[in-house]
Amino acid sequence: MTVLVLTRQLLDGPADLVVHELNRRGVPVHRADPAEFPRRMKLAARIGPGQADWAGGWRGQYRDLRFDDVTAVYYRRPGPVEVDPALTGEDAAWARAEARAGFTGLVQSLRCPWVNHPRQNIIADSKPRALAAAARSGLRIPSTLITNDPGEARDFISSLPGRLAVYKPIAPQSPIGVRGARATVWTSPPLTADELTDEISCTAHLFQEWIAKQFEVRLTAVGNRLFAGGIHAHSDEARIDFRRDYRALTYTVCSVPEAVARGVRSLMSVFNLRYAAMDFLVGPQGEWHFVDLNPNGQFGFIPELAQPITRSLVDLLEGESV
Repeated sequence: MTVLVLTRQLLDGPADLVVHELNRRGVPVHRADPAEFPRRMKLAARIGPGQADWAGGWRGQYRDLRFDDVTAVYYRRPGPVEVDPALTGEDAAWARAEARAGFTGLVQSLRCPWVNHPRQNIIADSKPRALAAAARSGLRIPSTLITNDPGEARDFISSLPGRLAVYKPIAPQSPIGVRGARATVWTSPPLTADELTDEISCTAHLFQEWIAKQFEVRLTAVGNRLFAGGIHAHSDEARIDFRRDYRALTYTVCSVPEAVARGVRSLMSVFNLRYAAMDFLVGPQGEWHFVDLNPNGQFGFIPELAQPITRSLVDLLEGESV
């Protein structure tokens, strides 16, 4: 058996942890970045009458892979395809599209367990879909509005119990251009209706009820196993969005309420996911509010949970029922 790990070769902590655990167990592992194709990787695969699968594989700079050796795939964060720099303009765009379609089409046709298959990630990595599916799965969600109508946005915030809402980007990891550089939009500070401008009409905006949380929870699901880490913020910025100030955070391992566990497992089933990271806000009365689903989210930043999650992921890749 060979576990194929598809991700960048550098700076991917979760993939590093999984590869290390696979090596520790003596499980053959092949780490590859699709960005290496076509410049540093030679690919050849055939299919014809009487064949149910593509036969072949690739030759890399240091290691080769045969498709029929692959028994599981761990899909993390591959880099973008790089083509010959001599190609420019439309030629480069065409070559890049063909390389991406050829490589990903062949790899995604492998009939083996994926954690997760990219098509499942794409479907699940949508805030509107995730919030609706979470509500249908029995999870509590905050009141949420998506609109480009300034009047609707003001009416929505005015109708909330605390008359406060936050703005969140809708697209996953949506960076924007700021003075020629790239920046990421975080959750906004709490907003009142009077603070909104008519510029809301420019595009879709997501406004969500402000929850006066005690703390946040990063819940990581691996198969049926659930790992919950409380994230406690100790700065004003971190209390709005913990990603703003990691230095002001402390972590605790916490138990998952049974109703939340049922809802999470139902949500995993809806999207056919084997792995997911979910974010919850724990309100003043201890109630858990689901706010986000990331089917390919990080897990290594909560130290006490890094190894248990890694071991469960490798159990899954080895074919164990988890």
